[in-house]
Amino acid sequence: MAKSRFEYVRDFEQRDVLIPETYIVVRIDGKKFHEFSNYYKFEKPNDMRALKLMNACAKNVLLQYRSEVILAYGESDEYSFILRSDTTLYNRRIDKISSLFVSLFTSQYVMLWSKFFPNDPLDVKHLPFFDSRCVSYPNLKCIKDYLSWRFVDTHINNLYNTVFWQLVQKCGLTTREAENKLSGTVSSEKQEILFSECGINYNNEPEMFKKGSLVTRKGEILHIDVIKKIDELFEGY
Repeated sequence: MAKSRFEYVRDFEQRDVLIPETYIVVRIDGKKFHEFSNYYKFEKPNDMRALKLMNACAKNVLLQYRSEVILAYGESDEYSFILRSDTTLYNRRIDKISSLFVSLFTSQYVMLWSKFFPNDPLDVKHLPFFDSRCVSYPNLKCIKDYLSWRFVDTHINNLYNTVFWQLVQKCGLTTREAENKLSGTVSSEKQEILFSECGINYNNEPEMFKKGSLVTRKGEILHIDVIKKIDELFEGY
């Protein structure tokens, strides 16, 4: 960069860095995706095309940074990328890591959209955008608990949404009636309602819906019980 008398303005820039020797999670989340999914008429409660598009984007981001990322895990319109504790990527600057991961993810989403939605071209007035955050975790236990938290969240959200939308679409309840019916119910009660009133066995739902998607450093996309495999996933880290 050329020297000039105006260069002093660079002194106002803040370069916040993440704590050394901590694991980093970059979580990307769709912004106003409720409106976005309604506009493009995503199937409820899960749209297979949309989920596969998210997975493809995450895979490409992970492969771009495969030497730094241990794995990525996603569900619905969010994805978490877990970086090694010893990474020095972009000198661990929060702004660099956060902005570059989310911008690459968004560009992939736009470029790959037509592959998964060939009959629904993107409308310039309704484009996808995402936010992101970087969080550092001090040890392997915390990072395992983080991934387990997202996995459990996937199950809770998907079970509720599956029963809710089946009650609306198949049983003819209003959204308010479905909310009231499910209020205060536990997991086993939701599954019983789904089976007895909608004729659907939750165990037969697609694994991607129930368990989310995990992308390995090899670019494999798996739908597994994260909690049961947690030690295996982080072996060597």
